[in-house]
Amino acid sequence: MPFPLSVEQKQTAFWLAVWAAFVFLLIALGPVLTPFLAAAIFAYALNPGVDRLDRLRLGRLRMPRSLSVLIVVVLFFGAITALVLIVLPVLQKEIPMLQAQIPAFLAKANDLLAPRLQELGVKVRLDSAGIKQLASEQLAASGDALWSAVLNSVRVGGTAVLGWLATVTLVPVVLFYLLLDWHAMLARVANCVPRRYIEATMGMAREVDTLLAQYLRGQLLVMLVLAAYYSAALAIAGFDVALPVGIITGLLVFIPYLGFGLGLVLALISAVLQFSDWSGLVAVAIIYGCGQVLEGFFLTPRLVGERIGLNPLAVIFALLAFGQLFGFVGVLLALPTSAVLMVAFKHLRRHYLSSSFYNA
Repeated sequence: MPFPLSVEQKQTAFWLAVWAAFVFLLIALGPVLTPFLAAAIFAYALNPGVDRLDRLRLGRLRMPRSLSVLIVVVLFFGAITALVLIVLPVLQKEIPMLQAQIPAFLAKANDLLAPRLQELGVKVRLDSAGIKQLASEQLAASGDALWSAVLNSVRVGGTAVLGWLATVTLVPVVLFYLLLDWHAMLARVANCVPRRYIEATMGMAREVDTLLAQYLRGQLLVMLVLAAYYSAALAIAGFDVALPVGIITGLLVFIPYLGFGLGLVLALISAVLQFSDWSGLVAVAIIYGCGQVLEGFFLTPRLVGERIGLNPLAVIFALLAFGQLFGFVGVLLALPTSAVLMVAFKHLRRHYLSSSFYNA
């Protein structure tokens, strides 16, 4: 005969079911929540700046929080705009030059690779005329399939573009209102925690906040060091666009693969345009190869991993594991999420060591 549940056990089961349904709803609404999640991450990082402006006084008047939020949001998106304005002139300068250099580059590639391909029985010309002929043959052979693929790509790409536009439009608005009501929202979340667990929960939240603050400072140091390294190394190698490309590569390194990849592509284009031989490409390979080693094995484990209490091997494992599980977003959030999990595991370990199960 089953034992009857007490009133407290029934309430516990009910609220656990409610929270489980809430978590399931969040997972189901994942794509819709993307701008809100991005704005929440930005709000967490920018809230200390808003709080500092709140404490400023203009004579006897105190700066209203709405004005503080507006200043911080404008400065934040102004910095992002400045990064874009650094990238665009480089692209506007290099893309036309690259288009003019493509025929000569293809001719060099044809002279170098075509004889070796013919030895292997592959008869193809890699110059402009050969590539045009190959493209024409492929289009004639698979025109219907190609056309349907293009239509599908346009359909999917159009939906993705609309989604990105909605996200870009929503993020500043959501960020403003999150920063405006940040402390009130945190208080409401704290009020939802059962009173018996409030002290332990707030203690864990403070530990997590300290670790994430250290993570952000460490990541900022990594970005500045890499920006200085790439700018200096490219300048020593004689690149005309060393400063903007180095700054782009360093400051965007917090976005895994994208920052490094964009800087590498810009540097490779500069090498092709500026140098008549292979020396520029070799220099880019050496500089960016050393930069990856410096970042992956020294800077990130030391400046970020040690600040959040993670062993360098744990940092590398976290990046690989979260990337495998959640892809690009997982790599982006691997270290801060590991910091949060580390706090939870530390409290769980303390509870385990003091339990009767362990000490019996």
